[in-house]
Amino acid sequence: MELGDVHGDLGVTRKRKRNDGENNMLSNFSLDNLNQDILERVLSRLPTSAFFRLSSVCKRWKSVAASSSFKSACSDISARDPWFFMVDPHLNRSIVFDSTEKNWKKLNYPHLLQNHHLDSIPVAASGGLICFRNSAGNFIVTNPLTGSCSELPPVDLDQKKQSLHAIVMNADPGGCKGSYKIVLVYGQLPKLRFKVYHSTTGCWDDDVTLSRKVDDSIDFNFNDDTGVYFLSRTGNVVSTNMQRSPSKQYSSVVTNKSGEDTVYFISSSGTIMACNLSKRCFVEYPRLMPVFSEYSIDVVACQGEMLVVMLSEFLETASLRVWRYDEESRTWHQIAALPPAMSHEWYGKKIDINCVGAGDQILVCMNSNEHCTYLLCNLVENQWTELQKCYMNGEAVEFMSAFSFEPRIEACV
Repeated sequence: MELGDVHGDLGVTRKRKRNDGENNMLSNFSLDNLNQDILERVLSRLPTSAFFRLSSVCKRWKSVAASSSFKSACSDISARDPWFFMVDPHLNRSIVFDSTEKNWKKLNYPHLLQNHHLDSIPVAASGGLICFRNSAGNFIVTNPLTGSCSELPPVDLDQKKQSLHAIVMNADPGGCKGSYKIVLVYGQLPKLRFKVYHSTTGCWDDDVTLSRKVDDSIDFNFNDDTGVYFLSRTGNVVSTNMQRSPSKQYSSVVTNKSGEDTVYFISSSGTIMACNLSKRCFVEYPRLMPVFSEYSIDVVACQGEMLVVMLSEFLETASLRVWRYDEESRTWHQIAALPPAMSHEWYGKKIDINCVGAGDQILVCMNSNEHCTYLLCNLVENQWTELQKCYMNGEAVEFMSAFSFEPRIEACV
């Protein structure tokens, strides 16, 4: 498996002076003196990008990299800094942004997808895995680091009569010790259903009907003919059907609170739908923006919470904000915002946003006919950083969207 920096290593080596006692101790110490178990535990704590260089150090380290016990030691690491799997318009490259080293890396495209990359698009990710979906509606789960793939059994949703609204994935970061499941939410509002695939059984469960949760504070109107206007990927103001990046067509996330899984997705009218799978019910949240407003919207999951990212225009300026929904007060609250000096430059440029959350970070891909920018937001510090451009063969590569995953060589499909 090749792992190469697109830009090269951005890290800077820092050295400090050691006293004579420290130097003598280090000169007498060798990793060869460690037993196999301790060596594997030490190496498992290296940054993920270093794993692919282990085999070139020595024969012993090469055997460690290939051992099942080393993968087990890696799975004991509770969490790793996220990588962002970037999606370009051609859907034929595997380029990631390493949030630890702050640089771009190119991976080998998964073998099972190499001959059918134009037929398959990424639709969900969790733990160390990414889920692809082909034009036939079948799913392929892959570990983007190792290239290992598994094609899931076909699922029949009778798509001529059913609209697919959400595709979410929920995986144990440990991979080999845990499992993963894929949830599909489909149907015609207000008649929604969901279906779940479990990796432990290797099959799809029977579909389950979701009932509408009665909430007098929210005005439901599934037959609302008033259009919501928003910014499309093509740079035009359109209505009715959202024209997002193909990989974000089923923009949706899943959270787990008190043991209850809830799937969130954006309806065709631009509102947020929340489907509680445990209670088998769903609810539509109040609108963030009034009808006929121009905006681009996406949902993300951060630290177990659903958040909404919205780019809107008002009073001759653009505003990019992050919102959280308060279940008790049933209102939206702003929790972060791009500084006006940075957001104003997007006014009037018909920007479409596609976002993904990871821990306390949000990656925002901003696209229009003329502009392509990527912002990383740290929610804790409300700090926004514009990522460097990604260059290949001297040309800048543009991405439409991204998926976050934990780089884990031990994650099993």
